[in-house]
Amino acid sequence: MSQPWIDYGAIFQASPSAMLVLSPEFLILDANAAYQELVGRSRGQLIGQYVFDAYPDNPHDLKGAGMHRLKDSLLRVRQTGTQDIVSPIRHDVEDAQWPGVFVERYWSLINAPVLDIDARVLMIVHRLEEITGLVQADQSAADHRRRQMETELYARSRELQKVNERLRMANARERQVALALQEAMLPALQPLSHHAVAVRYYPAVDALNVCGDWFDVTELSDSTYAVAVGDVVGHGLEAAGVMGQLRSALSAAMRVVDGPASALDGLDLYARSLEGALSTTAVQTVIAWREHCISYSSAGHPPPALVQPDGTVQFLDQATDPPLGATPEHIPRPQATTTYQEGASLVLYTDGLIERRAEDIDRGLQRLADHLAVHSKDEAEDLAQALSTLSISTDDTALVVVRL
Repeated sequence: MSQPWIDYGAIFQASPSAMLVLSPEFLILDANAAYQELVGRSRGQLIGQYVFDAYPDNPHDLKGAGMHRLKDSLLRVRQTGTQDIVSPIRHDVEDAQWPGVFVERYWSLINAPVLDIDARVLMIVHRLEEITGLVQADQSAADHRRRQMETELYARSRELQKVNERLRMANARERQVALALQEAMLPALQPLSHHAVAVRYYPAVDALNVCGDWFDVTELSDSTYAVAVGDVVGHGLEAAGVMGQLRSALSAAMRVVDGPASALDGLDLYARSLEGALSTTAVQTVIAWREHCISYSSAGHPPPALVQPDGTVQFLDQATDPPLGATPEHIPRPQATTTYQEGASLVLYTDGLIERRAEDIDRGLQRLADHLAVHSKDEAEDLAQALSTLSISTDDTALVVVRL
């Protein structure tokens, strides 16, 4: 059976991430719509230029080294054939309407190679994210924010390294581009102020490594965290696109509504209007760590596991409703609350961690509970690593561990 035809050029243009495609000589071959909008230049003003010539340095900014750091990064990508992440930089941009006038801008850069079947650099995908607003909003917190972003980028780099290994094994340029685009849509781990968190993400090996599982960790305030996982039905770029929209919608809802049930209510209504989103499962938790309390709500998702320091395991299954859009009409979702002891761990996961073909799900939950009991005193990273051995290669798996 032949594979479905996919227009990767259309996907590149529709991507919400601002991206350039460069030749190995760093000539701009293409710029997607998000990039054009971000930098305020048309495709015709960019195509055919060397990326260093497209944005000259601000002569009044003696410390400006943006283009030099970009060049060093691109040279490393071309030489090593591996992705390279540039920590946040300042590079002022000349105003299109006022030549000679430069506007202060701050950026986050990721450069990733697209390799041919002989592992030679065929093209370079240059991904650009503007962070000017974050920097200018609070200059007094700039150093702290920069360190936080470096931590986030390091976590993302570990996932991007996996993509590079898959690219080396690919035997078609289209598949390589698809994997690079999917990687750009994955979330980066957000560190928490007072607790350790660890994540694992394992795509299925027989699904082009493009899937619909997601996780999200958000610090809502100085005393509450929101932790969620979800699973879109299916694989491929379509599922990954739906995943990105649902993850963003749920993360945004948690910032404006009162509790996880209300957030899933909003996500359910949104999923009914989004093609490919029906029957998605998700679970949202909110940790109030000063009160040692967890509130949660689930849309047809496997229950989170709470393991106490003494090895007692509790599955949070008292607020479970059908998957998103599974009922004829929207019905408000339930919410439950439980407490925990200091030193406990909360584990959220997708079904790839527990489900096996021709096996009852209760056996998978018991297997997880047994593992948690043995490793109840492990730190977050050690516990996540121990649980990762339960994952199977034929299904996607997302795993989040919070040490409470």
